[in-house]
Amino acid sequence: MTAVDPIAARFVDVPEKAGHYESFYLKLCHPSQPLGAWIRYTVHKRPKAPPTGSLWFTLFDPEGPRAAKLTVPAPDARGEDWINVGEARIGAGDAVGSIGAEVAWALRFEGGEEPLFHLPKEWMYGGRLPRTKLLSPLPAASFDGLLTVDGRDLPVEGWRGMIGHNWGREHAERWIWLHGITEDGDWLDAAVGRVKLGPLTTPWIANGVLSLAGERHRLGGPGHRSEVDEAPDSCAFQLTGKGLRVRGSVSAPRERFVGWLYADPDGDEHNTVNCSIADMRLVVERPADGRRWELTIPGGAAYELGMRERDHGIEIQPYPDG
Repeated sequence: MTAVDPIAARFVDVPEKAGHYESFYLKLCHPSQPLGAWIRYTVHKRPKAPPTGSLWFTLFDPEGPRAAKLTVPAPDARGEDWINVGEARIGAGDAVGSIGAEVAWALRFEGGEEPLFHLPKEWMYGGRLPRTKLLSPLPAASFDGLLTVDGRDLPVEGWRGMIGHNWGREHAERWIWLHGITEDGDWLDAAVGRVKLGPLTTPWIANGVLSLAGERHRLGGPGHRSEVDEAPDSCAFQLTGKGLRVRGSVSAPRERFVGWLYADPDGDEHNTVNCSIADMRLVVERPADGRRWELTIPGGAAYELGMRERDHGIEIQPYPDG
């Protein structure tokens, strides 16, 4: 996969007539408290229209999310930065930005992990299908710095999280994103989706990795069945890989979720709900030798569900997309 650059912004090369969306995003959580943030730098381009850039910010705490969004014209990728949205930027090792006078962040991050390419074949990152490309430049990272929300300074010291990057011309028909890092440094980063192909919609297809004691185990992909029982505030799942089975659950109280409107370049829309301080439990089994692991991530896992439903009971933030 080395031919695929995990941090190169794709929107700078999109033809004027084409549609496109793209995000660089950070998820970070306090190491011992249910407190975290989810920040996205995004580009949205409708066909035959110039791109716009947006900053999406959510602070998660037990009392509920604090969300904000800012949209500006002319996103860019200047110098060593991965993406610039207005005065905000993210690049190798740091991310800074603000939304009005109420929300600001200045973060440093580092990690020793190699990038995670969710798609199993390199050609998938350059072809028309799948319509969404997904990878994690840093699937496990450590963060330091400062978050400022409504006059409240939140020092960030050793928070655990990740850096993600996705792009494409159409979201999946339905999708789930799961991410969590244990205190020992084991981690799961997985995307599970259902894709619309003409009048048909595929079963759940997973692509991701479970890292145990520094060894990566690929999950999903061709020939590996995924089982999912999802709700807006919880998900039970079983993902399989070569010689490995992962049974898991992730959940949080509904009041800890944020809801956003996601739009495709053609104007089609999904409701998306996310909690980045969810509880996750994983049971990992290797049938060949009977080995078994149990991993728990209290108050520090991410669960995201993208869906068509609007009656899920989670408040959607009052910000349009696209």
